[in-house]
Amino acid sequence: MNEQTTDLRETVRRRYAAAAMKVTEGATACCGPEPVEIDENFGSTLYKADERAALPAEAVAASLGCGNPTAVAELRAGERVLDLGSGGGIDVLLSARRVGPTGRAYGLDMTDEMLQLALANAEKAGATNVEFLKGTIEAIPLPAGTVDVVISNCVINLSTDKPAVFAETFRVLRPGGRIGVSDVVADDSLSVEERAERGDFVGCIAGALSLAEYRHGLEAAGFADVEITVTHPVADGMHSAVVRATKPPAIETVDTCCGVNACCTSHENPAGPALTATEAKTASGCACQG
Repeated sequence: MNEQTTDLRETVRRRYAAAAMKVTEGATACCGPEPVEIDENFGSTLYKADERAALPAEAVAASLGCGNPTAVAELRAGERVLDLGSGGGIDVLLSARRVGPTGRAYGLDMTDEMLQLALANAEKAGATNVEFLKGTIEAIPLPAGTVDVVISNCVINLSTDKPAVFAETFRVLRPGGRIGVSDVVADDSLSVEERAERGDFVGCIAGALSLAEYRHGLEAAGFADVEITVTHPVADGMHSAVVRATKPPAIETVDTCCGVNACCTSHENPAGPALTATEAKTASGCACQG
């Protein structure tokens, strides 16, 4: 990790640590926690009133995202969901409610103060199907193929190594799993320098990918069915967007009535090294010779 990357990560960590402390300190005051929203394009106002009302005030106040990923991820009962950059836990707690007691919601954050706040919020909410992990989104501390859905709320744009984020997200998803992410994206016409002119890195602007770059990054990591839907502007030429994609299902291999794997599909290959697929099928008398 180079010095600039380290400095940017530390700047992000300090900003979110300060936000967590503001909420925690406000919660002990007479009037309750103060929200840390930047403006109407970020924060808890992007959630429905009934969703906010069902959660601890501290989880709502700590929201710094640019969307509501739980509203677009189509979570189902029994699923395992991972929130990248979980902050005070608002999306983890909403996800836990959606997946129910047979599911599980993980939150990943690198900031101790946010993790402490999230744990306290989970306890207040009585959520027993949640788990918060310390780590970075470039090196997710979960085994491969362990989650059904990955969500994130305006956090991927903060990473200085987005290819690593996409690769790690792909790794931890099971085959057939999916992502439902809210993030800031730039018009394809804007250069990196022009994005930086519109806001700083910590403010979720300078580090944003363009629409084409985001799509290419996900596809390069192996994702399919990439959809990027702009929802609202956050700066000139910069937008909040919903990003969806899927990890392709595993290719099923079917052995051998014909001496080949995946017989009669476009993926068929010989079961042994001695014969080609066509030779193996002919030798076995397979009825499917196409």
